[in-house]
Amino acid sequence: MPFLNYHHLRYFRVIARELSLTRAAEKLNLSTPALSIQLKQLEENLGHPLFTRERGGLTLTEAGRVAVEYAETIGRAGEELMDVMQNQGHGRGRQVLRVGAVATLSRNFLLEFIRPALHRADVEVVIRSGALRELLAGLQVHEVDLVLSNQAVRRDAERPWHSHLLAEQPVSLVGVAAWKKKGLGFPEDFADVPVILPSMESNTRAGFDRLLAAAGARPRVIAEVDDMATLRLLAREGEGLALVPPVVVRDEIERGELVETHRIAELRETFYAITPSRRFPNPLVGELVERMVKAGGTTSASKRAGS
Repeated sequence: MPFLNYHHLRYFRVIARELSLTRAAEKLNLSTPALSIQLKQLEENLGHPLFTRERGGLTLTEAGRVAVEYAETIGRAGEELMDVMQNQGHGRGRQVLRVGAVATLSRNFLLEFIRPALHRADVEVVIRSGALRELLAGLQVHEVDLVLSNQAVRRDAERPWHSHLLAEQPVSLVGVAAWKKKGLGFPEDFADVPVILPSMESNTRAGFDRLLAAAGARPRVIAEVDDMATLRLLAREGEGLALVPPVVVRDEIERGELVETHRIAELRETFYAITPSRRFPNPLVGELVERMVKAGGTTSASKRAGS
């Protein structure tokens, strides 16, 4: 019965990167004929050729392109396993905290969450930003230890995620000082008012749209962005009002570059830490989540994050 050999997968990963048996053999400290035999055994076990041999070197076949994705995932999981087993409970060595942060997350809030780890000499923090779906895939294959998101995720038997509510933030419209002087009422006076909004994937965007629709007011959307850093920059341009949690533009408000024109009581921005069910979780994750929650619940956590 065919089976997978971990060493075969390791050799295959190197060959796929080098696209040359000779160069891969040098990196692996093997002879080229020996490596060729190992590759042939893997191809026989999988039942498909993984490379085509051309004058310029090797090229992955369609089966090879599929196989290399699995081999990389298995390889990373193996490396993670060794790292966890070698460091679990020993209290020595440098710890690594891998954090995934959705693009729509406030960077001020991200900093507040990871700050204790940043000030520890024995910890290295790795931050990966992206879409929620992409980050959850990384969480599943141990590329990240947790994901910080503005929304909870659905839990099922296949994906046993835990969504820890860390904080809730008020949501406001902010802009340059001139907008405050206009005295616009919300939402009734917002017909054709230029606004800068988060993308449709944002839970606050959906709520904002419902409030305006109920009032029969249709603002003029001049920009729609999927990350808070860009939304913050556009707000400073002064062309429209931006829908953000104040924590996102905390520094600009303190400097007087932006002002909060309308606090929208019906909307709240939520912040979640999404973690997987693991037998050996990264202990740093639990420490940081507990610290944020123990800051006094969602209200105090919001205050600490700068709202």
